[in-house]
This record gives sequence, structure tokens and C-alpha cells, in this order.
Amino acid sequence: MDAFDAFERVTWDSRAEPYARTFGRLCARTAPALLDAAGLPDGTAPGLRLLDVGTGPGTVAAAACARGARVTAVDAEPSMVALAARNVPRADVQQATLPRLPFADGAFDAVVGNFVLNHVARPRTALAELARVTAPGGRIALTIWASPGAPGQALLGRAVEAAGASRPAGMPGGLAAEEDFPRTADGLAALLREAGLADAACAPQHWDHVVDPDDWWAGAAAGIAFIGQVVTRQPPAVVARIRGAYDDLAGGFRRPDGLLALPHTALLVHATA
Repeated sequence: MDAFDAFERVTWDSRAEPYARTFGRLCARTAPALLDAAGLPDGTAPGLRLLDVGTGPGTVAAAACARGARVTAVDAEPSMVALAARNVPRADVQQATLPRLPFADGAFDAVVGNFVLNHVARPRTALAELARVTAPGGRIALTIWASPGAPGQALLGRAVEAAGASRPAGMPGGLAAEEDFPRTADGLAALLREAGLADAACAPQHWDHVVDPDDWWAGAAAGIAFIGQVVTRQPPAVVARIRGAYDDLAGGFRRPDGLLALPHTALLVHATA
């Protein structure tokens, strides 16, 4: 297994419940637009065969079921599979890991992946696999985080930097140069065109994620995602400094009611197989 993918497995191991309570609420924001882009307008997709890759707690799968689709959902992490199966009993939830999916060519009318492509070491190979399982003329729709990110996306990273914390040993530096791509609308659309997909179009999605500051910190404190691993692999004294810096920096996003309004930008791309 590639070092990047191996680190991803460690990062998400047994973290379904804390993810759903914290960062999962942020990622849920793009679910309706993602399904629209995949060709599932609300209430008009009875019987459409949809695959939700990297389903996490099943947020997108549940929304697709509500729109009438016949949903198969997969995730690499067993705790996510278990949680999604409980949350979305109408979906067929399975454990599977990109870039190899246990489905026949053209098995689905539409394929979606909500913030999944940024968690695989070989995005081009993963895209080829998504294209393989999509029926000719079917839609593929994906989201990733834009880079550079919006100010709210950078809050936890800025706190780590302000605390003088360094990246712990053993954490991957990112994708190999030959696998990486610009995390921009043009860069993501070009990636799908390189994979042989047609009519690729990408648009930024902007919103303020409104969240309790303790809840937002809880995601990092639980070791969720790359930033959570950076935080939790520090000595306790350094974690305390990061929390102090976070509290100071969070003031710039605090609303009168005490909640944070964190600006985020995602990229939503869709194309035809």
C-alpha cells in the first residue's frame, strides 16, 4: 500500500462517530448540489442506480435514497461502513477501497464522491475506476476542497503554526508530484478530462460553516483528518499551546451569539462517462 493511502487508513481508523459529530457536518453541506450535478434533481430519480464512494456516515447516500435512487454506498473504513449501514438502511453499504471497486463495468447510472478524491494517493487511477463502473452516458460528480482554501479552512492550521508546532515524523508530505494536480476549478476539470470523461465542468461552492468553537476543536482533538493527526501527535504541552492559539484566532470568526462563522470553499465537478 502506498504510504499516503496507509496513512489515510490510520487517520480514519474507528473515527466514524466523532467525524459525524464534527467535520462531517461541514462536509454534509455540499450533498444536495452534488446530487443535482450527478443528474438527480430532487424527486425525479426513481430507480436510478447510484454509487456513493467514500460514503462516510452515509449523508449523501441518505439524500440520494430520499430522491428515489437505488443506492450502493462504499467506504474504506469499517466504522464508517457500520455507521452508514445504520443511518441508511435502504442503501446497500459495503466496504471497498479505491482504486479497486467490486462492481462490474457500467454497473451504475451515476457515481458521486463527496470529498473523497483528496484522500487517495492516485487520483487519476481512482477516476479511471469511477469511470469504469459508470454506464456510458452516466454522470460522475465529485467534490474536493479548494487550495488555497478560504479563511475558515485555515483556522486550525494557523493555530498549529502560531503554537510553533512542527509536523510529526512519519506523516506524508502529500501526493507524489506526478499524481498531484491544481486544486482549482480549472485544475479539477482538467483532471476529469484527462481521465477521458466528457463535458467536465467545475464550479466553486462558497459558504460559512456556523459551528460552536468547542465542537470545531473537537474534530482536531479526536485526530480526524490530516490536521487532527498533526494536533494529536504532539506532546500534551504543545497541544495545549495549539488550543490556546486556536481560541485566540477563533475570535476573528466569532458571531455575537458566540458561534463561529468559518468561510469555506469547495470545488464541485461533474462530467459524463
